[in-house]
Amino acid sequence: MYQQFFGLKQAPFSIAPDPRYLFMSERHREALAHLLYGVGGGGGFVLLTGEIGAGKTTVCRCFLEQIPRRCNVAYIFNPKLTVAELLKSVCDEFHIPYEHRGPGVPTVKDHLDPLNKFLLDTHAVGQNNVLIIDEAQSLSADVLEQLRLLTNLETNERKLLQIVLIGQPELRTMLARPELEQLAQRVIARFHLEALSQAETVQYIRHRLAVAGMTGGHPFDRPAMRRVHHWTRGVPRRINLLCDRALLGAYATGKGDVGVEIVDKAAREVFDQAEPAARQRFGRRPMAVLGLGAALGGALLGVMLAAVNGGTPRESGALSAVAAVSALAADRAPTGRAPRASGVSPSGVMARSAAPSGAASASTAPASAASASADLNAAFDALIDDEKEAWRLLAAAWSLQLDDGDPCRLAQRRQVQCFRSSTSLALIRQLDRPGIVSLHGDQGRVAYALLTGLHGTNATLRAGGRTFDVPLASLVTLWRGDFATFWRAPEGWRSDIMGSGSAPVAEWLSTQLARAQGQPAPGRNEATEGALRSRIAAFQLAQGLKPDGLVGPMTLMQLNRASGVDEPRLDAQR
Repeated sequence: MYQQFFGLKQAPFSIAPDPRYLFMSERHREALAHLLYGVGGGGGFVLLTGEIGAGKTTVCRCFLEQIPRRCNVAYIFNPKLTVAELLKSVCDEFHIPYEHRGPGVPTVKDHLDPLNKFLLDTHAVGQNNVLIIDEAQSLSADVLEQLRLLTNLETNERKLLQIVLIGQPELRTMLARPELEQLAQRVIARFHLEALSQAETVQYIRHRLAVAGMTGGHPFDRPAMRRVHHWTRGVPRRINLLCDRALLGAYATGKGDVGVEIVDKAAREVFDQAEPAARQRFGRRPMAVLGLGAALGGALLGVMLAAVNGGTPRESGALSAVAAVSALAADRAPTGRAPRASGVSPSGVMARSAAPSGAASASTAPASAASASADLNAAFDALIDDEKEAWRLLAAAWSLQLDDGDPCRLAQRRQVQCFRSSTSLALIRQLDRPGIVSLHGDQGRVAYALLTGLHGTNATLRAGGRTFDVPLASLVTLWRGDFATFWRAPEGWRSDIMGSGSAPVAEWLSTQLARAQGQPAPGRNEATEGALRSRIAAFQLAQGLKPDGLVGPMTLMQLNRASGVDEPRLDAQR
């Protein structure tokens, strides 16, 4: 109804599990990686749990689109079945013919024998078989026991049936019961899908709108998106329900923007709730009785709302602005709409807490960012003018002595490579290594600094023997995304090899992958090219990289980090 009004080609917030709209947060990537790992993991059980509406089924649909060709899949979405009904459904899904022989009523054996024969026959021709059961928390104990018995069929190398159980958190509780201990011991991978953080909620809303065809400014302003996270607790299905109703409400009133007021009204309609209890209790207490100033009251409100949302300490209270600023840095494209002022927002609280002690407590976030930007501009002359000098400063953190000349060529002699990319602060946090940032000042001036830390809403820069603690909102006004760093390459690796490379490199990769996943090192026969590429692709998915199975600098950097290779890291977050 409102699509044309907002310039959309389709409804952006449908609750149908459409893989095109799958927002791959880091947790969703890890969930998908666990499912893909399970396909080639030698059989057994893979467990994926999550709250209602967290995106489990959508991840599963995406998983189904990426299953290898030589893999047969049976998908059971209604698990409230008896043992006989389950086996019949599995045979139907695998297209296995069965019949009842002899007198009497059909038995479990009528389905179990042809299923076992099918598993053996498909294994003989190099095919894998995966059984996926959604809403698995509804399985009865006797059905779970039958599933365990199905995994008893195996060869010397692997089990012949991989079973993926997808369910709500109580599924984990079920499998912890003593009578299901044998099944629990056969779980080779398990992952619990958490709700989205505040920053991820902002990215999720923007992602859904972009997929639906929006090319102009986003209708949701930032305070409204933070409010969406407050009401939905970061659960994707609740986000879809609330945002859909908010857009409808804005359309009905002829407004092109969705603000906090519209979101609150939509939330009361969709969730049939009044204002959150914590805020109501707080509103009943006069500020004079509490004896708090406006700034402290705003900070306390932020903490209380975060507590209601169940945020972690890093994401709660005044620090909830961290996620929003990180999202701003990662997606610097302007929305085309000015943020609305709506009471005391978390970003406003953060701006005050980060301001100097002499600053007025009523300062707004934009004003604080502007003054911080001016400070960084004032320090521009103290930055590094020569990029080679910046590389040599970075080399000191790697215990490298680089003489005059090309720093990258000199570093290669020590098996250390240079890496340059246009990236975001979110990805730099993920890479977790210091690097060189190019900063653009007035009149086209370019200077360099070492980015050595990311903590909260601040970044630590080093240049000219000085250390600068710079707000991210200030940094992104001078930084266009250029980032350069070192990384340590394995022996025998060459930049023109984007596969697994030579045998020593393949062996090193296999060992590091096992170390990163906390598994024993595989034997030589296990490090085949196909198996290795599959494991690399699963690792890439878990790290938020393109899962192509090819080994490039980004994959090796993340593998070094995950497996504990000795490389410099960003300063610990404070």
